[in-house]
Parts: sequence; structure tokens; C-alpha cells
Amino acid sequence: MSLLVVGATGTLGRQVARRALDEGYQVRCLVRSFKRAAFLKEWGAELVRADLCDPETLPVALEGVTAIIDAATNRPTDSLSIKQVDWEGKVALIQAAKKAGVERYIFFSILDADQYPEVPLMEIKRCTEVFLAESGLDYTILQLAGFMQGLISQYAIPILDNQAVWVTNQTAPIAYMDTQDIAKFAVRALSVPETSKSVFPVVGTRPWTPQEIIDQCERLSGEKAKVTRMPLGVLRAFRRVVRFFQWGWNVADRLAFAEVLASEKPLTANMDEVYPVFGLDPKDTTTLESYLKEYFSRILKKLKELDYEQSKTKKQSKRRVPF
Repeated sequence: MSLLVVGATGTLGRQVARRALDEGYQVRCLVRSFKRAAFLKEWGAELVRADLCDPETLPVALEGVTAIIDAATNRPTDSLSIKQVDWEGKVALIQAAKKAGVERYIFFSILDADQYPEVPLMEIKRCTEVFLAESGLDYTILQLAGFMQGLISQYAIPILDNQAVWVTNQTAPIAYMDTQDIAKFAVRALSVPETSKSVFPVVGTRPWTPQEIIDQCERLSGEKAKVTRMPLGVLRAFRRVVRFFQWGWNVADRLAFAEVLASEKPLTANMDEVYPVFGLDPKDTTTLESYLKEYFSRILKKLKELDYEQSKTKKQSKRRVPF
């Protein structure tokens, strides 16, 4: 099977590419920059330059491809809008895949996307699910909640740096999952017939509130968090302001996720029936506790090594000072 991974330089996409390569798939990655994707080539993937927002570049990228795992999404810093990348780009890719005779299409969506039509990315994900289901392609849709990787910059690093941790005063618990575990489900879907033309939730072991995550970080780091709570009204007002400026459109669309938090409804799902279908063991899924424990053990060890080296250098410098 020749597999095309779209969005392979992203947080999730790179794990999908790595997993697929490890399992022996012939992996091709659709990229916009060879330089930025050089690590994928080092892993053994083939790189092809193409752009979702330039449909004319897609046919060449799809030549000989039998399956697609689509992990691409707009970034807040992108010059293009969420609509251009996550809707127009995906429609172009699905249409091109159909025309090229692609046999399988794995798509990452967002859990409960149909319940938040006022949140741009979630509404676009819902529409893409419908478009894919009606395209005639053999598809699998995996609905995600959140990545554990994002918790490092949001919570762990600010706490270690003695910086403020920003949270809203209304928060919906989220069942975060390690992207390496998500990648297992995506790659496994390619070889499991029962996943054909189906939708599955793929979420972590349990939902976590911001305060629970902060408590874990404090315990593991030995540091006290400086928590700043922002009223949702302020966040909504800020979103309206940045929406006036073109450079703020993507930021404003991301801030719309405040409406998900405002619902205070846990973003989670029951996975009891999902694991057997994919032939995966829930005991192998990384828990948030173990993920954070591993991160802090590695970073604290590194900090101790740096302190030791700095102390050693200072002592050597003092010995060289003439009297």
C-alpha cells in the first residue's frame, strides 16, 4: 500500500508518518517546504511538494497512492484562513483523491463538532465529514478531543519558568490523548475492514480540567503555578476586536473555542467499543499522569545537568584567576 500523509510536519502528522514507516508502509508526505520536512526524508519517507490550496498541484502528489491519512489543518499563524485550508483545501483534496482512484481516506475531525456551529473550525470539520461521506470514497473518520503535547507549552513550561498560566473561569474537562496513540488508531484503520465508512471517537483515558492539570504539574515540578483566570466575557470581547483585522482572523477563529469551554460539557467519549474494533489494548494508551511525569523527569534531569556544568565551569574559571 502506498500511503500519502497530509500535514506530516505537524504535531500529529509527524507521528502518523513515523508510525506508518515503522509498520512497513511506503510513505509519501505532501509538503509545502522540503527544508522544513527534511526530517521526514531522513526517516525514510518520500517528499512531494504540493499545496491543498493549489488544486493543480494535487494530481502529481496522488499518483500511485492507494490511501491517504489527512492530518492537515490551519495554524493560527498561517496567512491563509481556516476556511481556505480546512474547507476549500480539503474539498479539493477529496475530489482529487476520488479522481485518482484512492482506495482509503482517513480523516481527523473534532469530537462533538456538530454541537458547536458557532465555532468556525468545528463547523468546517462537520461539513467536511458530510462531504467525505458523500464523496464515494472508502473513509474512516476519527473524532479527537485534544493533544497532550499542547499541554507542555500551555502549562508545564510557564510553571517551570515562573510565568503566568492563563485559564478561563469556565472550563470544560477535555480527554487529551498522546498523538503517538492517535497515530496507532489512524494507521491501524488502514488494515481493519470494520473501520470502513465509519466514524469513531479517539480520546484519552479520562477528561481533565485545567486545575487538575495544574495540580499535576505542581506536584511533578515542585513549583507553584501562577494562575491567572480570564472571564469568558473578556475573551469574547477580545475575539470581536481582533476579528476587525485580517491578521487576526485565524486567532479570532481559534478563540471561538471559548464557546466549547463555556458549555462546561466534558469533551470526551466512551472508548469501550472502539478498542476491540481496532485490535488495540487500552492498557497501552498513555495516561496524562504518565505523560507529564516523563516530561518533567526528563526536563528536570536536563536542568540539573546544566546547573552542574555551569558550576563546574565557574570553578575552573576561578582556578585560572592569577593572584
